[in-house]
Amino acid sequence: MTIKLDEKIVEYAVYGGAILGGGGGGKIEDGLQIGRLALEVGQPVLKEANEMKEDGLLVTVSLVGAPAAKEQYVKPVHYIRAMELLEKELPSPLQGIMTNENGAGTTVNGWFQSAITGLPVVDIPCNGRAHPTGTMGSLNLSEIPNYVSRQVAVGGKGEKYVEMLISGSLDKAAQLVRYVSVEAGGLVAVARNPVTVGYAKQHGAPGAIKQAIQLGEALLSHKGEAAIDAVISFLGGAVVAEGYVTDFKLDTMGGFDVGKVTINESYHMTFWNEYMTMEKEGERIGTFPDLLMTFDAKTARPIVTAEMEKGQKVIVINVPKENLHLSSTMRNEKLLVPVEKIINKEIISYL
Repeated sequence: MTIKLDEKIVEYAVYGGAILGGGGGGKIEDGLQIGRLALEVGQPVLKEANEMKEDGLLVTVSLVGAPAAKEQYVKPVHYIRAMELLEKELPSPLQGIMTNENGAGTTVNGWFQSAITGLPVVDIPCNGRAHPTGTMGSLNLSEIPNYVSRQVAVGGKGEKYVEMLISGSLDKAAQLVRYVSVEAGGLVAVARNPVTVGYAKQHGAPGAIKQAIQLGEALLSHKGEAAIDAVISFLGGAVVAEGYVTDFKLDTMGGFDVGKVTINESYHMTFWNEYMTMEKEGERIGTFPDLLMTFDAKTARPIVTAEMEKGQKVIVINVPKENLHLSSTMRNEKLLVPVEKIINKEIISYL
């Protein structure tokens, strides 16, 4: 069923996406801004996967970089420019747009482009939750021998403005896009890796945007503790901690936000853009790609890692990965190896 996106759906998608982002996927204010702007300039539409022809060509759009970077500068014109540059390289016209993941800013990726171009956003995110690396959002194209990735990155202001079109191996292209995001001030708009609808359905997360919208509605239809209960009821997870942030450390390194959160001096969380692990007294409570997420204990507003502060009173939930719409990359163990190196915690053994 084709859905004409409106103001209420924008709010639901952004807040639901913020939860499914698991700490990453951008900031709520940024998502609301770009979603509302899309409605001002046109009528973005969302289509289900089964409404599209199997051989139709889709392109993934995303934001790449560190959400907490101080000099980040990405505007709507950058989203369109990235798509224009990539489409010139394609053998046939695009039929739709996909987002790379669910997140406060990323669930609405493509909505502005849809409003401008008339192309539909197709409900097949590359992943139903946020993830740190570009390869994790690339539909297991890394497993195709000699696959040539095409990616465009645009962003920055003044002397930091960059446009980059690259063709190469998936890993190398993703690394260079990440590097360019640093040079642009911390964030770039990206269009990448055209695939057919059939391939996207097999390796992506069909229905994950709809899940985000329904989750956001559940959250925003309640207040305080009842809102958290509604989220838990919808996702099938559990509250695993409540208390004050007694320690918080965030470093922006190589285009990522990396750090740790301590709650009540006893719960320890690591994040690499998204929350990766949670432990208490050495016992593992949650492990990526399970969904760990923090909320303001009073307002039930989702708190992403880029906005965490020491002294906040928070509630933490954990949702088993089986309850999420996840892509085939979340079952690819070698893509999780870099996570272990960055956070210095075991991940793969907990899958």
